[in-house]
Amino acid sequence: MARKVRQKLGELLVSWGTVPQAKVDEALTAAKGRGMRLGEALVEAGACKEEDVAKALATQFGVDFFNLDRLEDMNKVDKSRMQPDLMKKYLVLPLAGSGKLKLVIHDPMDLDTLELLRFRIGDFEQAGVASKRQIQAFISGEKAEDGPRKQLMTDSLDKSLDKSMDKSVDKSIEKSVDVDDEGPIIKLTSRIIIDAVQGRASDIHIEPAEDHILLRYRIDGVCVVIEKLQKKLQNALLSRFKLMAGVNIAEKRIPQDGRIKFRVEGTDIDFRVSTCPAYYGESVVLRILRPDSVRIGLLNLGFEQDSLDVFNKIIRRPNGIFLVTGPTGSGKTTTLYSALDVLNTPDRKIITAEDPVEYNFNGINQVQIREHIGLTFNAVLKSMLRQAPNIILVGEIRDREVADIAIQAALTGHLVFSTLHTNDAPSAITRLVDMGVKPFLVASSIQAVLAQRLGRVLCTTCKALDDAPDPKFLKLVDIAPEEAIGKVYKAVGCPNCKGTGYKGRKAIFEMMIMNSEIRELAFQRAGVSKLRAAAIRGGMRSLLGDGRIKILKGVTTPDEVAKYAQIEGFDPSEMSKR
Repeated sequence: MARKVRQKLGELLVSWGTVPQAKVDEALTAAKGRGMRLGEALVEAGACKEEDVAKALATQFGVDFFNLDRLEDMNKVDKSRMQPDLMKKYLVLPLAGSGKLKLVIHDPMDLDTLELLRFRIGDFEQAGVASKRQIQAFISGEKAEDGPRKQLMTDSLDKSLDKSMDKSVDKSIEKSVDVDDEGPIIKLTSRIIIDAVQGRASDIHIEPAEDHILLRYRIDGVCVVIEKLQKKLQNALLSRFKLMAGVNIAEKRIPQDGRIKFRVEGTDIDFRVSTCPAYYGESVVLRILRPDSVRIGLLNLGFEQDSLDVFNKIIRRPNGIFLVTGPTGSGKTTTLYSALDVLNTPDRKIITAEDPVEYNFNGINQVQIREHIGLTFNAVLKSMLRQAPNIILVGEIRDREVADIAIQAALTGHLVFSTLHTNDAPSAITRLVDMGVKPFLVASSIQAVLAQRLGRVLCTTCKALDDAPDPKFLKLVDIAPEEAIGKVYKAVGCPNCKGTGYKGRKAIFEMMIMNSEIRELAFQRAGVSKLRAAAIRGGMRSLLGDGRIKILKGVTTPDEVAKYAQIEGFDPSEMSKR
């Protein structure tokens, strides 16, 4: 079947007798020379009205034309179906009715903006086209004939962004950014940052490619492609982010780290910035450090009640080491900060050594590690012990010297919190011994080890019972098919969760409490398998066991838990042979 050819905008206007062909030809030449759309050039030249262009676009794309000067069309709009800030930002209007959201837009050819809008509100239907002028007037409550609405992104946004820049940056560096591009680039960077924060992203990734710049947000642990920006913006965009972060704008050969403070919706948000040289240009990643993310409360971390009771007892012990293990991005810092938030009372002195200090807490003495001036973990820890603290947090045990000092602190009456990169809780014992720490010191100082992973949580608005869960994933998480009936849910997708079926994350835990049997095995340098068996006999629930509970409670799905914990000895390929 032959594909229907869409009639061109100029041809439509000429065929309707709205604009002479000569005017269209003139506008085409002007549009090409100035990088404009034909419709914009025609309106600017006075050849036709915005409403004429909007009507032609509606005909082109097979949707309705809305004349918002007419009461009949105005009554079809229901502004209560959409947030006012989104209507203002994207210049769209929702239509009245139930079911799938239908929008009136002004430019169906602006695919980048429409994709960004889909990311913010989920899927929608383009039901009609109205002129930009009329949409602006309708949103602001003015009459359309009062003229176009004032510019949406005001100079105050630029000023707030300028205030966030590191004042120590050399002014000569700032001048290296093209003055003509500064306005649009400032607005672009602020739009990227604000959309990421409002969209619950944890990271912003700006990745240059051969012919574009890929913009991605990490949301609930999953990278989502947001936009493909024009390649010509690369130098100005990267320079702007580097300038804001206070790093050397001229250095492109080596990685650099910096920080940005930016106000979003009345709250100061910190961003940890990392630049890394890549084949097509520097890759920039902004880690969003939300002040409220580490004060969500222990109950909201994902602990089952029995594990939470044990956790609360452990963190209130007078001395010993409490270790949290897991890969990067598994929520270790959030768990430790949540514990410190509970323990942070006037009668306790708490000191932390961190690289970097991600969140600021009142009442806690936080020390930033600066290895280039000799302020290492070792030096800070030795100094800490002379400060007479009750509780010490060490950002990470990286080598034997740090481990030895932490253990000495624990044995001399301090409660020590720290992290370690291991896959499970029992492996922390063997890791410390492998570092060179004496087994009897490991056995006597450690109180408990907590391993964790972060898994996505099902959206409570749209989740539904799974009548036919995938047997492969059920087998992976050790759930029998009959056990799954009426208990296992699946992700569906709705505007509330942007169509993903998931909203937010919670941790699955594996907490090993040291007992006499485990201490004896540690002293004997026993392997991980023996330590794990002893821990399970002592009441430890594995990552998989904790994940199973959350699956059967309808919190998450089997495939989500299977990403981080699986039953041993199962070959998924065997299922496909049946």
